Amino acid sequence: MKKLVFMALSVLLIAASGCKSSSEQAKSKPELQNKVEDFVPFELKTDLSVLSENQVKMIPMLIEIADIMNELFWVEAYGDKSELLDTITDPWAKQWVNINYGPWERLNNNQPYTSGIGEKPKGANFYPVDMTPEEFEAFTAPDKNGLYTFIRRNDAGELISIPYHVFFKEQILKASELLQQASELAIDPGFKKYLELRSNALLTDDYFESDMAWMDMKSNIIDFVVGPIETYEDQLYGYKAAHEAYILIKDIEWTDRLSKYAALLPILQKGLPVEEKYKTESPGDNSDLGAYDVIYYAGDCNAGSKTIAINLPNDPEVQLKKGSRRLQLKNSMQAKFEKILVPIAHEIIVEEQQKHITFDAFFANTMFHEVAHGLGIKNTLTGKGEVREALKELSSSFEEGKADILGLYLVTKLHEMGEIQVDLMDNFTTFLAGIFRSIRFGSSSAHGKANLMRFNYFKEKGAFTQHADGRYSVNFEKMQEAMNSLSELIIVTQGEGDYEAALKILNTYGVLGDDLKTTLNLINSKDIPVDIVFEQDAEVLGL
Repeated sequence: MKKLVFMALSVLLIAASGCKSSSEQAKSKPELQNKVEDFVPFELKTDLSVLSENQVKMIPMLIEIADIMNELFWVEAYGDKSELLDTITDPWAKQWVNINYGPWERLNNNQPYTSGIGEKPKGANFYPVDMTPEEFEAFTAPDKNGLYTFIRRNDAGELISIPYHVFFKEQILKASELLQQASELAIDPGFKKYLELRSNALLTDDYFESDMAWMDMKSNIIDFVVGPIETYEDQLYGYKAAHEAYILIKDIEWTDRLSKYAALLPILQKGLPVEEKYKTESPGDNSDLGAYDVIYYAGDCNAGSKTIAINLPNDPEVQLKKGSRRLQLKNSMQAKFEKILVPIAHEIIVEEQQKHITFDAFFANTMFHEVAHGLGIKNTLTGKGEVREALKELSSSFEEGKADILGLYLVTKLHEMGEIQVDLMDNFTTFLAGIFRSIRFGSSSAHGKANLMRFNYFKEKGAFTQHADGRYSVNFEKMQEAMNSLSELIIVTQGEGDYEAALKILNTYGVLGDDLKTTLNLINSKDIPVDIVFEQDAEVLGL
């Protein structure tokens, strides 16, 4: 199949020179160049003068570890990237493959570049491509559903489970050694402990203690998120975690402004718009909100659309014991707001409501999206285990949908409590415009499906009006009502662990209708970037 991929890319490059874009400026460009230029470059840097000499020395080590995570994610997402990249001579094609970590377009429902390329396997490279659902169900390995195992075949063709630390032994040993070296340079005792424990965790695939240590860090100015974390790449079952890394520098001033909200999580949990039985779980009281400039992305978080906020750890046991940390990636967020959201709003929001598109509202909506991940319910009430296992491949879409809508709900409740001073119309209007930004990520992603679900639900409930000129306006009271009822629908579905109900909801609301297609076509015709792509390395940082 991979030889067909290389041939198809070559054919596409020849044919692309005759393709025309809707914009005059792009008419003479090859199609892949237009696609690459949908991602606007953004330099990842910040003021490193706040760091000590040892902290500056640590950064190149962290970059080297992050690059290892990048290589591991390539294997998880595709396979041997050299078999693909080494055969591509066109620079635009190579850039496009690197953005997507493979020959499938992540922000276009994982469509292959052209005919001759097969569909992307739902399970990426975590499972044998020829594995049947029946075969997997009959497979009795106790860790087959585990986050940190590959499913492969032995010489007899039987399914076997291989832990990540065994499958990636050489790379893991190197990353673990570098983490240990970095820990020796760490000044902050909490960060030093975390790096040491994370070094050991890579060798065992047991991340509990290092996650607990990560939760206890409060005073460190450098942060490093590293390891197999999110399960978005596994669209077959949603079981397998993919490798990634972020290198972060804390913005002390902004973090101080955010810290007070973490203490309110138990109160916010009790106030959720659902029956009492769906909110009996109590979020940990060690939750943390912080603002950071990110200086390096690698692996899963760098594939296709770029993450602008983090809510971790994902382990429900850690969340119940300690809560979670919500890290707002301020420099990336500002780039997406200015370069993407504002131009979109200019085209599709009615003129009299465009004044309500603000960065403060975008920041708050994104921040409380991450807060909302820690609320609701983690374990089903029906004996079906964790929500993640009960809803299988649908779990990520429902979790992102919950976080999106509960984030807006939390802003509203905190405003009512007098804890934040905002114009809620700013948050609601910016939220509506943000749906169009995120839907452009494609319906194959968990975030894309969540946004489709919310758009169509809001449309059904009259939360917005689309006018004759195609522009949209917020209906404030009806959006509040829809916000509450959608929050309830999602949390109840999660609490019941009802896979069939979840599938019905997605099939009803997670669809791309003609009116939305028309709006997206309008946005795309204006040459508004789809997302950002990073210029990042030690040189960009001035090291």
